[in-house]
Parts: sequence; C-alpha cells; structure tokens
Amino acid sequence: MFQHISAHIFLTVLMYIFIFLCMRIMGKREIGKLSVFDLTISIMIAEIAVFSIEDIERPIYDGLVPMATLVLIQIIAAQLSLKSRKLRLLIDGKPSILISDGKLHRGEMRKQRYNIDDLMLQLRGQNIDSPADVEFAILETSGQLTVIEKNKGISSSNHSGNSSSTAETGQRNGNSEGNTSDSVKLPSHKIRYEGLPIPLIMDGKVQDQNLEMIGKTRFWLRTQIRQKGASDFRDVFLCSIDHKGNIYVDRLHP
Repeated sequence: MFQHISAHIFLTVLMYIFIFLCMRIMGKREIGKLSVFDLTISIMIAEIAVFSIEDIERPIYDGLVPMATLVLIQIIAAQLSLKSRKLRLLIDGKPSILISDGKLHRGEMRKQRYNIDDLMLQLRGQNIDSPADVEFAILETSGQLTVIEKNKGISSSNHSGNSSSTAETGQRNGNSEGNTSDSVKLPSHKIRYEGLPIPLIMDGKVQDQNLEMIGKTRFWLRTQIRQKGASDFRDVFLCSIDHKGNIYVDRLHP
C-alpha cells in the first residue's frame, strides 16, 4: 500500500514539474487569455497527465512523449504565426465587432452564437446600461469582450481590469524610435465603423483589401511611410489608420 501511494506521489510531482516547464517553454501567452488553439493544447496536456498519474503500471514515457509532442507543435505553430498573418488568422481567428455606433450586428452575433443576454450581461458588468452608449463592442479571439464607450475610449474588458486591443492591430507593446503616428485627412464614413484601427501593412505585407476599403492606393501608402522614415513596405512591421485618420507606423529596423 505504501509503495502504491509513493508511486502516485512521485508521478504527481513529476507531472507537476513537467507541465510547469512546458508552460514556461510555451511562453506567457499560455497563462494569459487563451485562444482556441492554446486552450486545446492545454486541455490535452492536462488529460495526458491525469492518465499517467492514474495508471502507475504504464511507463512514464507513455505520458511524457505525447506531452512533449504537443509542446513542440505549439512552439512551431507560434513561430510560424509570427511570420504569416494568414496562419495567425487560421489558428486564432479574427475579432468580431458585435456593436458599432450603438447598433447591434445581429448577423455577427448569430455567427459567433452570442445571444443578446450574453451581450447585455457583459455590458452591465462594465457599468453600461444600453448598447446605444457603445461606440464599439469587440469580441476578441480569446473570448473576452472589449467595450469602447462613445467619447470615452476603452472602458474595460470582461474578467480583466486592463484595456485590450484587437488582434487585428498586431501592435507591439512599448515605444521605440520606429513608432510614429500622424494624421491625414480621410472621409470619416470610409472607415469609422469598419474596424479599430485598420491595419494597412502587417509584417511588411500590404493589406490591399483594407487600402481599397478606405479608398487609397499603394502609391499613397508608400508616400505616408516614407514620411515616417521607412523606404519600403518591407521595412514596416505595422502601419495602421484609425477612424480619425491617424496613421501609426512601426518600423522593423528603427
């Protein structure tokens, strides 16, 4: 009996240490707001650990090898997604705008299976009584709802006291010499309720669909980034424009 209990204790401690190391290797994102992909990896690792602890007769490597494989898959996918926006969208999906200018997007709510009770619950949790008071309500890929009140900016996100931006922006934290913003005149109806903000360049690649949305060309975009010190599209990590016409540029090599 004592040997049986000791074996369970040993496996529990071993799995705890191994999972702890796995989470550290996979990065801080795994302990923050999880995407569907991250959540799937985490659940599978936890299930494999449980099976290994319950069946002490099985070799330890029967549990460690699958867990290590899942960690490797996550690391490879994360590295590839840094270089490919298409892969990021495939793995994490895109944020969904549920409210813009006080108007409910019922089609998007049905698509995300997000009913009005869920939405009103989240709004009340952020001290907002009516959708009419909301400039934007964005359902992030992690499942949290970012709410931007009219004339007040970002109020909060559910389950978090910190404000968050959409995954569409891809902006990096912190400021550097390559981070600049400016304002251009742009018809507000072009982009005001289409996104927040609209990325024009991501990872050195021009988002032609977004350029077409705001009625601009690559020539115009090249002129804008050159004013910020970038000679070519490939030199830009992120260029975005908001509904006020403010342009943000972050160069790859400031």
